[in-house]
Amino acid sequence: MPKKVRTKERRFPEKTPEKFIKFQERIEISFHDEKLLMQAFTHSSYVNEHRRKPNEDNERLEFLGDAVLELTISQFLFNKYPTMSEGQLTKLRASIVCEPSLVAFANQLSFGDLVLLGKGEELTGGRERPALLADVFEAFIGALFLDKGLDTVVSFLQKYVFPKINEGAFSHVMDFKSQLQEIVQRDNSGILEYKVLQEKGPAHNREFVSRVSLNGIELGTGSGRSKKEAEQKAAQAALEKLKLDSKQ
Repeated sequence: MPKKVRTKERRFPEKTPEKFIKFQERIEISFHDEKLLMQAFTHSSYVNEHRRKPNEDNERLEFLGDAVLELTISQFLFNKYPTMSEGQLTKLRASIVCEPSLVAFANQLSFGDLVLLGKGEELTGGRERPALLADVFEAFIGALFLDKGLDTVVSFLQKYVFPKINEGAFSHVMDFKSQLQEIVQRDNSGILEYKVLQEKGPAHNREFVSRVSLNGIELGTGSGRSKKEAEQKAAQAALEKLKLDSKQ
């Protein structure tokens, strides 16, 4: 009887596609295992259509990346906001490690262009589907952790994620006034007072500038589209000042 010819399983191409090479150049990170990088961007629909093994898609990496993001962002928030309560830290972290935020991070890096999709998923707009992009971002973090370690993950986040936090992109879930009040009450420092220093701009595009003082001494100023926002920004500035003063 003639011997059966065993067909080879179709795996990732031996040569890394150009788009993944350029992506590594763009983020200035070179993977030791580029197949791991490609796996992070491989959707289950692509695996199914190319008769690959189920574990060659990015779902396991997504699982790992979710945990790595929770850890690294928790550590960043813990160090950045030393007076924030556990409940406030949890709320802030949840606003960062959530689908809309992860999608924004993925779009910032054009992850949609890199995803390997099956034809059906491609035709139904998979590259722009929020859940898919959020999963891919987590999978990439998981792959980066496995290939380069935690320090490289943190360096990557310092470049693409942490600046968004520093810029106040998630300040809508933070109550800086309550944090400042908590510190003042804990230390019996005195009385906080907020005052609107300036109102400018037309009625439909008003901007307010507020100041927060402790016993008549200015701690910080801030501006915003409403008095409430301006006061929150002033309180945030005051917290930063108190943090610096405590280190001196």
